[in-house]
Amino acid sequence: MVDLSGKSLIITGGASGIGRAAALSAARSAAKLTIVDLNEAGGRDVCKQAQALGATAQFVLADVSRVEDVKAMVSAVVATFGRLDGAFNNAGIANANLAFTDIPDEIFERMQAINLTGVFLCMKYEALEMVRTGGGAIVNTSSTAATNALPNIAEYAAAKSGMLGLTRAAALDLGRKGIRVNTILPGATRTEMLLAGMARSPGLEEHLVSRQPIGRLCEPDEVAAAALWLLSDEASCVTGICMPVDGGLSIL
Repeated sequence: MVDLSGKSLIITGGASGIGRAAALSAARSAAKLTIVDLNEAGGRDVCKQAQALGATAQFVLADVSRVEDVKAMVSAVVATFGRLDGAFNNAGIANANLAFTDIPDEIFERMQAINLTGVFLCMKYEALEMVRTGGGAIVNTSSTAATNALPNIAEYAAAKSGMLGLTRAAALDLGRKGIRVNTILPGATRTEMLLAGMARSPGLEEHLVSRQPIGRLCEPDEVAAAALWLLSDEASCVTGICMPVDGGLSIL
């Protein structure tokens, strides 16, 4: 477990899946947590679990696609903890599983608003606060869908691919201001989102496992560990990378 003790961290999408795993692992390292989600009940439950593990934690209800919510999220961090040291921008929505020409315009636009524009807004206002206090680290959650073509995920792949460019550009612009920016690319991971998809599509789990060189799905804790390492001082010379955490899928 990496040392995040005393660090003030934002984790968006913290109510479930990889975000929940990251929040609870960071809590065990005595981080100061701001857990953000639109799922208020789930987010507050994770916050209580983090507090039970000894962390100081708060929950903020926010829609990352809304600039005023993002500003309020960062303001809440500063009001409670005085500073922002790291951010794991993990909030996102799943694809609609539609063929390219069947994707309604509004679904494409909503996907970009949450999974791409939302990440940009979080990065921008997190970075502005980090500049004020001398630096920090940002980690985004992309996907192997950004680099590996799959059917029926065009709107999702577009957003997740855009995140790679955002990460590299931000790392270049912010490096001399003491801010590191990186992205993880999870493969098939046993999150609530994936479990719901597998329940709707018999045989999907077997198909996904067959494509993973390690012969199984990844677990949320395994992916979260990579994100938390990138947020930690142990990764102090690492910026601008797009790190697969995918059971080897990216080598195929």
